[in-house]
Parts: sequence; C-alpha cells; structure tokens
Amino acid sequence: MKKRKVKKKVWVVLALIIIVAFLIYGGKKAYDDYKYKQTNEYKLLEVGYSNTETKLLLEKLDKKKIEELINSEKNEDIINFFKEKYFILKNLEEYLAYKKENNALSYSEVVTIINVNRNNDYYKDDHEANTSLNYSMLVNKYYKLSADYEPDDLVTIKTDHSWGAYGENKIRKDVYDAFKDMWTSAKESNIQLMINSSYRPYSDQERVYNNYKDKNGETFADKIAARPGYSEHQTGLALDIFCTTNSSTKTFADSEAYTWLLANAHKFGFILRYPEDKENITGYAFESWHYRYVGKELAAKIYNEGITFDEYYAYYIEK
Repeated sequence: MKKRKVKKKVWVVLALIIIVAFLIYGGKKAYDDYKYKQTNEYKLLEVGYSNTETKLLLEKLDKKKIEELINSEKNEDIINFFKEKYFILKNLEEYLAYKKENNALSYSEVVTIINVNRNNDYYKDDHEANTSLNYSMLVNKYYKLSADYEPDDLVTIKTDHSWGAYGENKIRKDVYDAFKDMWTSAKESNIQLMINSSYRPYSDQERVYNNYKDKNGETFADKIAARPGYSEHQTGLALDIFCTTNSSTKTFADSEAYTWLLANAHKFGFILRYPEDKENITGYAFESWHYRYVGKELAAKIYNEGITFDEYYAYYIEK
C-alpha cells in the first residue's frame, strides 16, 4: 500500500513538473514573441518588406530612417535605388527627392545625375580639385584648380608628336611616356597620331574663355570652353589628339585614328573624356579628340564598365 502511495506521489510530482515546465516554456515563448514584435525587423516585415529587403534596410539605414519607414507604406523607391549598381548611401535622400520631382526618369538615371552633381548648376557648387589624387584628380564644371596650380613635372612634346613649334606643347612626363607608347603602337597600324593641344596654364585658359565670352556672351562661351580653373588641360593630364590625315573636330570621329583610339587608348592609360551621348553627365558635348590620362588600371575599369570618369570618381573615389 505504501509503495502505491509513493508511486502515486511521484507521478503527481512529475505531472506538476511537466505542467510548470510547459507554463514556463509557454510564458517564455509568449514573452519572446512580444519582444520580437517590438523589433524593427518585425515592424518592417509587417509593412511589407521581404526578409532580404528588411535585412538590407537594417544594415544600411540609421534608426531615424528606419522609424520613418515603419510608420509609412512600403517605399518601393528605396528598394529600387538599393538595387542600382552605382548606388551611394549618402545620396539616398537626394535620390528620393529627385525621383519624386522627375518620376519619368529611371532609377539608374537619377543615381547618375545625383552622383555627378548634375542636379546643381554648373560653376555654382564649387569644390576644390583634390590634386593629391594625382592621375585620379577630377576637374570639371564643379571641381576647380587654383589659379597658381601647375604640375612640377612638365616636359616638352617633340614636333614628331605634336603640331606647332618645339616647346609650344608641354605635358606631364608620365603622360608623355604613355602617349609615345601609344603613338608607336598606332604607327604599326599605319596611323600617325598628333597632339593639337596639351597642358594649358590658368592664364591661357582665361584668355581663351574670355575671348569667346567677349565675342558671343557667357552662355556661348560656357558651351565652347571651360572657365579658367575648370579646364582639364591645366592638370597636365589631358591631350587633344588627332592624326596627320585628319585634324578636324567635325570629322575626326569618322576617321580610322578615332576608331583605333576608341579600342586601344585604355591599354595605355587614356580614356575618351567626353564620350558621345554623355553630355548630361560630363557637361561637355562629344569630343572625339579629347583624351585624359588616368593610368592603365583605372582606364581599363572605366572602359570595361562603359562609364565616364565623372561616374567613376563619384562611386569609386568620392563615395
């Protein structure tokens, strides 16, 4: 009899233990569920973002932006911008605002415009060019050089490679060495490249620009020439390249020399600086003759990705 009572008590105790354990487990699960529902992850999922999208948003955005997303409908624009190859996080708010005002533009177009500052007027949003970047420095209608900037490694271009009297054309030594290699390679294809314009000091660019401005006004001058301080020629890294059989800005794009340069210039560290149909990015109309030295590695990347130097600078350097 005693044994039965002990056995019964054991089963009662076990039953109580199981019930308590179940209650504890159930209570913990309910508490964990409650706590999870307070997290931003849960709230974003409730708004409609997928698991992948939620993880991305939590990883990239600050608390303030997350809070904003939680308290509004799902924002497809943010997700679509995150998918863009050249998306830059610090530009997100500008992307969203510009897309809202220009909804007909694609997400890719908006990213490009904002990245290269094209939502701002030329010559209004000035930045000092970072000359410490050497071959990677950017000079355009937003990034300028000081009036006294002059490379300290300029060399004279021989008349074998340039028009004009000896000493008229100068360029940085490494750029000239790269050009001579390219000149030799082109020569093997019966193309003799010739430099028409090279390094141009601030004073020369000032004279060129003011000449256009005095004759035809500022609007016309801005279409034809860079303002002093904003010209790549002052960097000592830019060359206007033609060939002995064609020196016309109007027809050089139809020449064999241009075709050869387009396919081979990057192998020597040069890029076509103002490509066709990229005026809204570079700020300049197509110039089939204007080449910029950036070094072989960078030139290959720009060539392979099919982007402009402005886009490269924004995403890979300034980012």
